[in-house]
Amino acid sequence: MNPNTSRRVKQALLCVVVTAFVMAPTPGDIGGCGQEAQLLDARAFFYNKRLTDCRKCMECGLDSNICRDACDSSAPEPDGFPEGCFPLVHDGEVCLRALDATSCSAYARYVIEDPAKRSAPSECNFCPAR
Repeated sequence: MNPNTSRRVKQALLCVVVTAFVMAPTPGDIGGCGQEAQLLDARAFFYNKRLTDCRKCMECGLDSNICRDACDSSAPEPDGFPEGCFPLVHDGEVCLRALDATSCSAYARYVIEDPAKRSAPSECNFCPAR
């Protein structure tokens, strides 16, 4: 093969490879995880969190006001997130999965009566206090 032809073939292949990478979507174009970036619906999130809390409290034999409220369908639910907090659907999904995967000993710290001692998984801290 002629050296000029070989060089042209290599350049053409390089152009094809570069074009493929340039045309691919970037993570931000598709929401970073294959989802469109959508705001989390507070009512749907708190409803599902309540179900998770109730189930985990029952599975783990936990008894607190938080557990009782979670299992009481007549107890009021928050209807929104704190002012200035705009979590995405993905944030809520990750939080609920983290809660579901939590051990009973860790969950006991999430539903403890004393707010100063209460904790939550970092995945659920999408509205940190300012």
